[in-house]
Amino acid sequence: MPQPACLLTAAFALAAKGYPVFLLGRTKRPVKNCPDCPKAETDPAHDPEACTCLTCHGFYAATRDPDRIEAMHHAVPGGLLAIRTGRVCDLAVVDIDPRNGGRILPDLTPPTRCVRTGSDGWHLYYRHPGGTLAKDLTKRGHPGIDIKADGGYVVAPPSIHPDTRRRYRWAGNRPVIEMPPPLVNLCRPIEPPTAPAATATPTTRGRGISSPAALLQAHLDAVARAPEGTRRNTLYGAARGVARMVRAGVLTATDAYQALYDAGVRAQQSHRDIHAAITGGFRAESVATERIAA
Repeated sequence: MPQPACLLTAAFALAAKGYPVFLLGRTKRPVKNCPDCPKAETDPAHDPEACTCLTCHGFYAATRDPDRIEAMHHAVPGGLLAIRTGRVCDLAVVDIDPRNGGRILPDLTPPTRCVRTGSDGWHLYYRHPGGTLAKDLTKRGHPGIDIKADGGYVVAPPSIHPDTRRRYRWAGNRPVIEMPPPLVNLCRPIEPPTAPAATATPTTRGRGISSPAALLQAHLDAVARAPEGTRRNTLYGAARGVARMVRAGVLTATDAYQALYDAGVRAQQSHRDIHAAITGGFRAESVATERIAA
């Protein structure tokens, strides 16, 4: 079904306000990558943020460029308009889905710019408070409430919900306000236990590395500190650095893999993403991976 002209007008208006926008498919899911753009798990070295393709890599395709927005509008007929959220545009959205028990929390969610979704839920727009935010509030006693921030996106008006066939629509015209401190505190992730020191024991025969143990720990700490949405790429970069330590002879490939894998687990990454990032980083530095367990 062709898109209405009002969708393009809305996309231009959002971009003019500083929000990067892109087009989803008809089912609220990102458009499939083109053949030249691999998924992260098949080639971690391919940087989706730097990719110039028009519609690849989901929210990474979001743009404020009117020419690219118009091209997307023609390339994805029947698609839904979406906004990339996060610090990239100073936006965090509280997504309330009543079908899963979500409800507005008057003491925590003061009136702000908001959208009535096509499934009779709410998107509450707040300014991003900085730092890492939890993806959902289920474990904090608030089922049906998700947080769309770094690494996320929301469907925007005047898109039509694929199931209900109802439009997303703006509810009023309030400005986007700061996220109140009680809500910020509720959205902060539960801190994992402090990462232990690296268990791998580097040797002291490395060429040009004055403190192998400190260097290894620095790479692992970088993964631990990485904001949500950047952790896979950070793990890949750390893997390249640690692979160079393997080539210098201060670590075995097996010990290096295990130290990086443990860091990936602590960063709450999936086995698939962890293994792909590490082996991709090792291959980029010409470190053999054949004997490393998948």
